[in-house]
Amino acid sequence: MKKSLAHLLPACGLTTALSFLGASSALAYYHHDRGGVGQAEGRYGVVFSLDEARPNPRLTPGALNPAVDPDNLRDTICVRGYSRASRPPEEYTERLKRLGIRRYGYSDRRLRDYEEDHLVSLEIGGSPRSPRNLWPEPRHVVGGWGSYAKDRLEDRLHRLVCRGRVSLARAQREIASNWIAAYRRYVGPDPYPRRRHRRVH
Repeated sequence: MKKSLAHLLPACGLTTALSFLGASSALAYYHHDRGGVGQAEGRYGVVFSLDEARPNPRLTPGALNPAVDPDNLRDTICVRGYSRASRPPEEYTERLKRLGIRRYGYSDRRLRDYEEDHLVSLEIGGSPRSPRNLWPEPRHVVGGWGSYAKDRLEDRLHRLVCRGRVSLARAQREIASNWIAAYRRYVGPDPYPRRRHRRVH
């Protein structure tokens, strides 16, 4: 069973706790960590291992929206507000999140520690409702490779596709196969040190 690094550590005990848990575990509430980890909600935070930043391809291979193709980008994903209008209702995604946490075998069951994310994002033509394209993505991952880093990649790919610098098919393929590798190709070698709220496309 897949287990998260779901250690609940008081902020005052960082040094002592790390001496027992080692480098593979970190405190999400620590303000000097990378990629938004220092912005974890609540007094305690959960940090997941790097191999949990990517979805299981058997459970979440990704799925596309057949209504989006290279010939209609200016009428679909490149129209401001497209993603917001396409997003499924919260009741639907929360139900999938609960199910996904169990299917992925995460020991941490707190919903706030995950974003029910589209593997192929809506802004590059991902399926809005397919369970094959949605998974409970950990918000805070060792090294900053959590959901906030993927949000930044999604914004970058959206801009590149709409400007004709990357093909729709390539963007979809790269984010579905390995979004961390795609981040390093299109954004940078490491996540930015601070969480950034995404734009709404």
